[in-house]
Formats: sequence, C-alpha cells, structure tokens
Amino acid sequence: MTRGSPTALPDPDIRLSGMSDTKSDPAGNAVDPEDRKLLTLARSTRARNGVPEGAAVRDGDGRTYVAGTVALESLRLSALQTAVAMAVASGAATLEAAAVVSADGTVPDSDLSAVRDLGGSGTPVLLAGPDGVPHTTVAAG
Repeated sequence: MTRGSPTALPDPDIRLSGMSDTKSDPAGNAVDPEDRKLLTLARSTRARNGVPEGAAVRDGDGRTYVAGTVALESLRLSALQTAVAMAVASGAATLEAAAVVSADGTVPDSDLSAVRDLGGSGTPVLLAGPDGVPHTTVAAG
C-alpha cells in the first residue's frame, strides 16, 4: 500500500466460518445484537488462541474486553475472570453483560462471582458452545 491510498475496510457482514447468524437462542429468545457481538468476539479469541474458553465483557460505557483462558504454571484464570480483570485494569466501573464460549455446559461459580463483583447480581452471562450459539443465559448473582 502506498502512502495516501485508500484503505480497504473489512466487510462488516463477514462472519466466522460456521458462526450462526442466529437472532435468537435455541429456545427462541431474542439475542441482542450487542450480545451477539460479545459471543462473536469470545468465539474468535477461543479459536485464534487455541484455548478451552473465550470470553468477552461489555462495561457500562459500551467498551468490550476479550480474553482467553490463562493456563500458566504459576497462574490460572478462566477466560471470563481474565476479561473481568482486563475491564477492571482499564478503569471500568461496572459491567452490562458477559459472554463465554466453551465446551462446558455451565458457568463456574467463581466466574459468576467475578462478574457479580463488578457488574452486580443482575448482570447477564451468556454461555455458548464452540459453535457460538448461546444455549444458556444466567444472572451473575
């Protein structure tokens, strides 16, 4: 690319291979477009980093924080704990929502506690399988 030439922007309609364009969960409940964005970010992080989980959170200002599982010899954090920690470290005062993409069928209590600590007990946490389709939404509290 030469200096001053126009930059091609990515097509906003491009989705991850196999990512459903589901506007509702399997139970038929509508999934907010901003929550679908969290699921897409979590899924892409999981795939890109080759980790068991990907997670994304949205703070009260609408900023998103995305993370994968941390599995070091001296430090172990779930993807959701890491995303919450990134939000806190960036100055977030609250959370609006969280999403996890994992093969596990439940969100561990320790993850819900991290979300509750920053977002409150009513903060929704969406859980999706590796295909990115949400199958569960639980409140953090």
